[in-house]
Amino acid sequence: MRSLGYLLSVSLLLLIGTSPLVSAEETATTGDAKAPAAKPVPEALATPRATMRSFIGAMQAFVDKEREDIEPAIAALNLSEINAVVRDEAGADRAWMLWEILERAKPVRLTRIPDKEDTPSPYRWHDYPEGAIELAKQEDGRWLFSAKTVASLPKILDGLTQAEQQPGLQLDSVIAENSSVPLHIRLRTKLPEQWRQKVLFVENWQWAAGLLFVLLGVVVDKLTALLLKGLVVLWNNSRYWCNYEPLAKDILRPFGLMAMAGVWTYGINQLGLPPEYRLILSVAATFLASFAAVWGAYRLVDLVRAILQIQALKSASKLDDALVPLLSRALKILVTVGGFLFIAANLNFNVTGLIAGLGLGGLAFALAAKDMVQNLFGSITVLTDKTFMVGDWIKVGDVEGTVEDIGFRSTRIRTFHNSLLTVPNTQFITSHVDNLGKRIYRRYKTVIGITYDTPTDKIDAFCTGMRKIVLEHPRMKHDGFYVHLNDFAESSLNILVYVFFQVQDWSQELQARESFILQTIELAERLGVEFAFPSRTIYLKEDIAHKAD
Repeated sequence: MRSLGYLLSVSLLLLIGTSPLVSAEETATTGDAKAPAAKPVPEALATPRATMRSFIGAMQAFVDKEREDIEPAIAALNLSEINAVVRDEAGADRAWMLWEILERAKPVRLTRIPDKEDTPSPYRWHDYPEGAIELAKQEDGRWLFSAKTVASLPKILDGLTQAEQQPGLQLDSVIAENSSVPLHIRLRTKLPEQWRQKVLFVENWQWAAGLLFVLLGVVVDKLTALLLKGLVVLWNNSRYWCNYEPLAKDILRPFGLMAMAGVWTYGINQLGLPPEYRLILSVAATFLASFAAVWGAYRLVDLVRAILQIQALKSASKLDDALVPLLSRALKILVTVGGFLFIAANLNFNVTGLIAGLGLGGLAFALAAKDMVQNLFGSITVLTDKTFMVGDWIKVGDVEGTVEDIGFRSTRIRTFHNSLLTVPNTQFITSHVDNLGKRIYRRYKTVIGITYDTPTDKIDAFCTGMRKIVLEHPRMKHDGFYVHLNDFAESSLNILVYVFFQVQDWSQELQARESFILQTIELAERLGVEFAFPSRTIYLKEDIAHKAD
């Protein structure tokens, strides 16, 4: 867990240092590409008056629950100086701040605001000691509350909070008790002055609330992990699973981190931190949540594989035994690619450009990975043609053994020396594959030698008795076999035995062969037939001339 934390920290620093966390306005066009045609200016943002009317109308409709979002109000703010990662949350906060300022300040008389597109920019609606509320015309013709005004809203609101409210306005009923208003704005209106004092650029109540959210996130993480671990233990002890290898107790651990990251993300959005601090914390929380989500997807793939493996073991087919590991690997590759894009999207990378770049480099990658592609097609060929399955005894060139695993790139074969041999799948396309495990019958051919002094009636009885053994044996083919006196050898009369065993694997073949041989020996002993062994008779010729001497 310590190494995981270190990895997260290093990755986070690299992402923050290299991430293109820039706004859309900062993206420049390159080359000779033609500039896109200018979009027409929306009527709601065509003049200073229209923008003010649009903002007030959108906020009022949301407060009155006539709308479910304040997007039109946010659209009236120039948020280009706020990083795109936190722009949505910060934009909503700034919209509420501006709304509260307008509620507290002088009445908004729309008739006094210019309603012409060519109004000199910026138009200053009202000045405060902490800043001004002004609208500025953008390059595309829209009139928005300026970026300078957006940045000054927290200070202006602080000044108004400390000052006496305008007579006739009841802030508590209008803003502070409205559940639609962000929590941090409602809290600040009720907190005493000492809690709103800043320490290291953050207010005291934000420090306290932040610490509370951190502790709450840790507690939620531990409780979620404990609950999920208990569920895994119950699953391992269930009747469905108890006969199989138990799952790791911490297989669902990433979801505790996701819950913790969710609590932290919620807390960050509720604290009303300045955009620069919210950016750092949001990137950290988002990265943690995204990383935990990808990690959790990996663990779910392992869980799915375990469940599918059980179903495969219950079936008689061996195809699913080979497909389950391949499906697991394919899902993990999908999780890797999708997780990378998911994290990049959450950190506001240009995913579309990234995918386009990968597409351009696809050809070069394919050429460089030619062998990998060939091996992939080899695995597809093996599965579609059913060349062999997991557990089959095969022979490919000089390689012979039992198939243990079929992967995307290679196949692992357990040899009869108990070594594990990895064979590239492309070899199964170009080489002859002898699948000995697919044999319906297993041939057994041998020659039994008996002595030359064996009477013919015993030879005939012995051959007849062996044929009867074959016909009565439960694991031997009862037709197409041969048992005949076949040849005169140097030291024996040879009987050809050509039979077939009907068995599933080599172990059953050895058992059937042993049974057949033992019955043959018993038959020979009962009939008095002796097996011959290589022998040679030497005749010595006496030297007559030497004897005469």
